[in-house]
Amino acid sequence: MKKKSIAIFAAALAIGLVLLWLLQMLLVPKYMTDVREGALIAEYYEEEPNHDVVFIGDCEVYENFSPITLWEEYGITSYIRGSAQQLIWQSYYLMEETFKYETPDVIVFNVLSMKYDTPKSTGSSSQREAYNRMTLDGMRWSDSKVNSILASMTQEEREKEAMWMYLFPLLRYHDRWSELTAEDFRYWLKRDTVSHNGYLMQVGVKPLEDEHVERPLVDYEFAPSCYEYLDRMVELCKAHGTQLVLIKAPSLSPVWWDEWDQQMVAYAEENDLLYINFLNHQEEIGIDWNTDTYDTGLHLNVYGAEKLSSYFGRILSEECGVADRRSDAGLSALWAEKTAAYDAQKAELEAAYAAQK
Repeated sequence: MKKKSIAIFAAALAIGLVLLWLLQMLLVPKYMTDVREGALIAEYYEEEPNHDVVFIGDCEVYENFSPITLWEEYGITSYIRGSAQQLIWQSYYLMEETFKYETPDVIVFNVLSMKYDTPKSTGSSSQREAYNRMTLDGMRWSDSKVNSILASMTQEEREKEAMWMYLFPLLRYHDRWSELTAEDFRYWLKRDTVSHNGYLMQVGVKPLEDEHVERPLVDYEFAPSCYEYLDRMVELCKAHGTQLVLIKAPSLSPVWWDEWDQQMVAYAEENDLLYINFLNHQEEIGIDWNTDTYDTGLHLNVYGAEKLSSYFGRILSEECGVADRRSDAGLSALWAEKTAAYDAQKAELEAAYAAQK
């Protein structure tokens, strides 16, 4: 009788846990049609970890670079581990985690996040739990994820975060009942892939009309904590024999001040790194702010991303020595499928955009 009671209790507990898991899966955000960038981090784990180049950073990587173009023109396999408002400590732990799955020849880090110091009680609209979630929730559990959560949690009273809210997302999203839509039920247990190796495609065109102007800063020095994480990136890449390339994507806003650029030039020289500020190469790249942006210069659309990727691919090939792998039959077959999916979505989005005009 005792064994039977234990069995009944165990079965009831198992059923209860399954029901709680199903409830959690229903209530967490899906990021399928709105705020699609929230789905990007999780998609990496569906990939075969065999990339020559891995990009890490914020929207300036996942909207400005096309892995398909790098493959088609240079035979370079790549993946973008990007997320909205990805902060430098989050980038570091994503880099650390990446090395648990693969060892790319090159890791590319976009340096815009050097401008952000700490999430602790800043009150900054750009450093919020919602952005943290789009990076952290998608990561698989590991020491890298735990450390990234601990480094990222905001402490502002109105949006104070705690580890248990990440351990049990149901407790964070339990009040989403009133916000549930058809999307939540459609993608309850299975979600679509929204990116192309981490690239989030945009085909719209919204030209630059006026120069983006921002107030000059009182202090242009990057915070010591940001340099600390950048130093850790350098050491991590050295330990794995991977080249670290620093870039500043050619986005016009937020403004990338000359004083910031000078610090990155100096840092790259001191650490024997390649640093490329693509803002200085817009003419060579062929970027036209009348046709190559979907949001007045904040980010590139697919046409601009393809131009930038074509330009950067030559650097990766000639200066970084990344090999052309198009002679590999298995990879060519895999990337032919990826290219077909990319071309199909591009044509579909272009048709939808033309119909709206």
